Amino acid sequence: MVDIRSLKLTLLCMFIVHMVERPVAACTSILVTKGASSDGSTFLTYAADSIDLYGELYYTPAGHHPASAMRDIYDWDTGKHLGQIRQTAHTFAVVGNMNEHQVVIGESTFGGREELKDPGGRIDYGSLIYIVLQRARTARDAIRIMDELVSEYGYASAGETFSIADPNEAWIMEMVGKGPKRTGSVWVARRVPDGYITAHANQARIRQFPMHDPTICLYAKDVVSFAREKGWFRGSDESFSFADTYAPLKGQTLRTCQTRIWSAFRRVAPSANLPTDYAKLLDSNNPLPLFIKPDRRLTLADTFTLMRDHFEGTSLDLTQGVGAGPHGLPYRWRPLKWKVDETEYINERPISTQQTGFSFVAQVRAHLPDPIGGVLWFGVDDTYSTVYVPMYCGIRESPRAFASGTATFQSFSWESAFWVFNFVSNYSYLRYRDMIRDVQMVQQELESSFFARQAEVETTALQMHKNTPDLARDYLTRYSAQQAQLTVNRWRQLGESLIVKYLDGNVRDEHGHVNEPGYAEQWYRRTARDCGARCRIPTLPENTTEEPPPPREPAKPLITPR
Repeated sequence: MVDIRSLKLTLLCMFIVHMVERPVAACTSILVTKGASSDGSTFLTYAADSIDLYGELYYTPAGHHPASAMRDIYDWDTGKHLGQIRQTAHTFAVVGNMNEHQVVIGESTFGGREELKDPGGRIDYGSLIYIVLQRARTARDAIRIMDELVSEYGYASAGETFSIADPNEAWIMEMVGKGPKRTGSVWVARRVPDGYITAHANQARIRQFPMHDPTICLYAKDVVSFAREKGWFRGSDESFSFADTYAPLKGQTLRTCQTRIWSAFRRVAPSANLPTDYAKLLDSNNPLPLFIKPDRRLTLADTFTLMRDHFEGTSLDLTQGVGAGPHGLPYRWRPLKWKVDETEYINERPISTQQTGFSFVAQVRAHLPDPIGGVLWFGVDDTYSTVYVPMYCGIRESPRAFASGTATFQSFSWESAFWVFNFVSNYSYLRYRDMIRDVQMVQQELESSFFARQAEVETTALQMHKNTPDLARDYLTRYSAQQAQLTVNRWRQLGESLIVKYLDGNVRDEHGHVNEPGYAEQWYRRTARDCGARCRIPTLPENTTEEPPPPREPAKPLITPR
């Protein structure tokens, strides 16, 4: 027997999933341990990138379920019904990818060996994340429950890297199935050393790992023996590499995935002088480290900045070159790979991409009660031009602008944060170098106001929590909703001002005067080379006066008057 509350939630999830199929297979995640942050927070970032993912903030309330309750599983990417699993007696409230105990999970798909997919598996990677968030009190709990679930019900997805964090620990976990008719998975999880960061972006990252210290490393008991059984590995256990065995490197994925990790690492640890050779396919024998120690502790704002990256200032800078067009647009329309005269080429793939559904920077803190300590700084659309709005893990519902049902991927609405942000970003792509400055001014205005108010808001909530925790949750729910609506209203105003300021390729100054800025000199030179004589204004010979053309005869009428 299925309880009514679970049934309603399942039907809602079915409706949402079937409205939008969402192949989220190009994501980026960064983990910052509390020893690497300036205020003792653990940070976990995640960008859910897909060409047809509607960005919304999922919310699931806590629930109590009878012993007989079952839960339907629908593949998070396709909406396909995969089967049922037993429901647990009590489930935790979940806001986005953070639960009420400040456990956070992100992911990126690395795929791995095709023969390891299990078409009979009952739990896909997306469902696994949200099921575990409803059941786990800590990051270690999450890892254990993931293993238990796929061992019992089977793993339905390709290889996946998970970021898992709580206020005290941060873990990177990699999992891949065992193939048809083999329930379970092979996996390994490594705790990020305190004071370090890690990142992953659609490529398996864990190679050799310590096998005798469960405080820093956990793994499936057959992770090595299964590879031996398949004939993929013959060395000593200590030399076993999870990534090289279960997800052998491919040129295109290396180039489009490793560069994102390299760019995050080079920004937090410039002193390491990390070369781009590995990511550029020039040196596959010297991979990037799994963890790196930043040159200084990172603030929350620093972590926002890591999610906003187009390789600026490097040899991979997407704002440069003919592909950026006349206005330095750092995006390349898909597909990334293209061919000219039988030669294949590829465009760079940065952390910031135009096709992000939603992203977040999770901030979790041990020194505060869970409803106040966990903040999901949530944004929709492109990370470079989004605004991260504080959503506390104690809130009771999603703000309307971010909630399911406000709009869909097929229906535009001014009430939807996703569509308002897409309206602004897509218009800014037309004259990016100029418009992005206007966008960033308002972005900084809003995010700075959130930072400035955070201490005051949390002090107020803490006082309420000491006496009546429910009042604190109500207060934070109202605050998060107000900031979401404020942001959407301000962003719509920004879009309207951009239309006025940049109408028809011109630019109006602060006094309303129109000027014609034209293009950059570099673009004019490139255009002149391409256009040649066709665009050149002819020069008359010296001492020659141009004679006026002879007068035209009056045109004859088409119809002769009678």
